[in-house]
Amino acid sequence: MIVPVCAAGPFGVLGSGPVFDQRRASAEESAAVTPPPVDRVTPLLQQRIKVVFRRLPKALSGGEEDLHQMRVAGRRLRVALPLLARKPAGKRVRRGLRALRRLTRTGGLSRDLDVGVALFEEEIARAGLTPERRVLRGRLKAARTRSRARMAEALLDLEIARLRRDLRKVLRRGAEGFFAVLRRIREMRDAQGAEALAIIAGLGDRFDPAELHRLRRRVRRLRYAAELSGALKGQPAPAADEFRALQDRLGTLHDTYVLSEWFARQALTAGARAQAGVAAEATALRDHFLETSRRQHREFLALPPAEAVTRALTTMGQPRPAASATTA
Repeated sequence: MIVPVCAAGPFGVLGSGPVFDQRRASAEESAAVTPPPVDRVTPLLQQRIKVVFRRLPKALSGGEEDLHQMRVAGRRLRVALPLLARKPAGKRVRRGLRALRRLTRTGGLSRDLDVGVALFEEEIARAGLTPERRVLRGRLKAARTRSRARMAEALLDLEIARLRRDLRKVLRRGAEGFFAVLRRIREMRDAQGAEALAIIAGLGDRFDPAELHRLRRRVRRLRYAAELSGALKGQPAPAADEFRALQDRLGTLHDTYVLSEWFARQALTAGARAQAGVAAEATALRDHFLETSRRQHREFLALPPAEAVTRALTTMGQPRPAASATTA
């Protein structure tokens, strides 16, 4: 005869008898081999926040590469925050987004001139340095120095401590659930993708730097959303690479055009000062960089852009082989 044995646990008597003990052992073994759900979202949000503030100290000192990386990290966080936060429309998230927008824009005050100096140096290396070009290079570098000083002052005026407090509170509240985030990414992909394709359709073959720059911003957001989707799923994100290639093309086109506009203003200034040689050289450089920008635009049209964006969107939306219902 088998005598029942009572088994006491933290909540009192669990049960008795060998059958119960066998079931309990089976349940315990099952629990031991079945890991609890892993929170993939909160660590990703935490990482996006950390990168911004890790870059910030050196960016404040005016390092060109550090400024660039800080702005990239800030933009990534601006995309990630409303996608990953539990309350994307909450006060702290909205305030954090405004602060991040000011941070990335302020950090970019000297960016066009930094790139302009690099492009002009490449042209000088190709075609040589004349006395007129030396004057224009000096003015471009002086403008960059002044812009960096204004930028440093403006960065110091930002409420960084408040931004940190808001983001800490957002983190303490916890991130949104995994599948809810994938749904948000899917919705963002559809909305931003539709806007990008509408801009392309509206442009046609037209060279419109302002609209092309607006398209670049849409493509950049899609790239960061694709990166998030891949990071959450633990998968490569080929769509992010496709969007980045488009973003880089549009960025190069924009940078070259901005430099042509700077030379156009220098031509007017030199003409008003009766500096005929400098004015003529500035006009020639304006024409050179404007034509370069137009050539880059023609290369962009040859992709063609609508097909490139559609292909990247399709790549971003492909179902996972084993779990198509969870795809974003």
